[in-house]
Amino acid sequence: MIPGFFFHFLATFPFLTLMKFPSHITRRGRSLCAPDEWKVLFPFPVNRYELMMDAFGRFGLLINDRVVKTPIALASMAGVVDAAYVLERQENAGLAFIGGYCIDAPTMDAAKIVVADGGRREFLVDNPVEELKTQLAMFKDTHVIPGINLRGTTPAAFAAVAKELGDSVVYEIDAHCRQPPMIAAGCGEYYLKNPRELCAVIRALKAEEVTVSVKIRAGIAQDDRQLAIDCWKAGADILHIDLMDFGAAKLRQIRNSCPLLLIANNTINTFDRMREMLSHGADMVSLARHADERTLSGLDAAITRYADEDGWYNSPKQLCRGGDVRALTFCCMPVKECPLIPTLARIGMPREDYIQMKLGAVRDTPLEGGKQTCFGSLAWCCKTSSPCMFRDMTLKTSGLSKKEYMRLKRDLSDTIMSRVFHDVPPDDQC
Repeated sequence: MIPGFFFHFLATFPFLTLMKFPSHITRRGRSLCAPDEWKVLFPFPVNRYELMMDAFGRFGLLINDRVVKTPIALASMAGVVDAAYVLERQENAGLAFIGGYCIDAPTMDAAKIVVADGGRREFLVDNPVEELKTQLAMFKDTHVIPGINLRGTTPAAFAAVAKELGDSVVYEIDAHCRQPPMIAAGCGEYYLKNPRELCAVIRALKAEEVTVSVKIRAGIAQDDRQLAIDCWKAGADILHIDLMDFGAAKLRQIRNSCPLLLIANNTINTFDRMREMLSHGADMVSLARHADERTLSGLDAAITRYADEDGWYNSPKQLCRGGDVRALTFCCMPVKECPLIPTLARIGMPREDYIQMKLGAVRDTPLEGGKQTCFGSLAWCCKTSSPCMFRDMTLKTSGLSKKEYMRLKRDLSDTIMSRVFHDVPPDDQC
């Protein structure tokens, strides 16, 4: 967590911008990839700086050392989503994946077959690297973080693109396309059934020290949970999941399997649907065919309002109501048979360790108090959406708002996630 005085310092000098180095993906100031090293760099204008700091306080997301303005991403659509498409929607997007772009001869040949056979649109270019340079240059004066969805058949093809374009972009491996010519060429869904080859591509990109996203389609791999673990072990930073018809239950399984930043995709065109995904483990959501201005602006306004009122924009459901592992932040002492007990067993955490972890995490914070609560500390109290006179009495007495309480619970959840996924497992080549 960044000390509060540091933000006050930056507010005094608004021409400075806060950036994270060298990690790529951060939630609430906690790096998922590397130790914390903060440095001050120059050049956001004052109003943009203030906007970004508001967004960081609201959502706590950094990607490629940049604050994510909103947890809404634009997903790639072949032949459709390019920089011009993104610029038309930039006000309500925090991250955008342009593409997919074919980056080697087999995928380029497959794209030509797809266009000829099915009338689909594709980005057919002779020199994909030069085209991508042109496209990425158009992001220069926007707050939207650029990502490129790439179709390739070898680790070397991906690494070659990363060498040319550098580390300012998110590289998304297309393990999602289901067009038969693409699968036959050895990309798209082919990777979901050949995870060793997918892991090899991830490792090749990570060797270039770039941020890696993997776009997958749920229900194609033999086991989506194991696939998520494999991607994590190989070094991926983001898992972008087309949930198809599986919904929140599948997302929760993946959230409970890895600490990667998760982007939920597929038919997210209402706030209720967005909140369902966020409350089951997603850090962001993405839109493709429903990415019209009205839908995007409505979702952006709604999640901003929710975050400002609640304090935790993607707060999980409580464990006893189907929540994911983050919901341990709301659980009480393990003194009765409830979903907490099998969850602790599944993650390999003894009850005493769970108790000591939570008590240690809240020490010297406002959550430490609460003698009149059920277990003598707010550490064991539930979500504000659940009525509790003892919790609310404690909050009122201590002068702690429900919004501040939820933000503290979010910080406690980060500690729990760090403990559950305390190390990247050894890479055993998937």
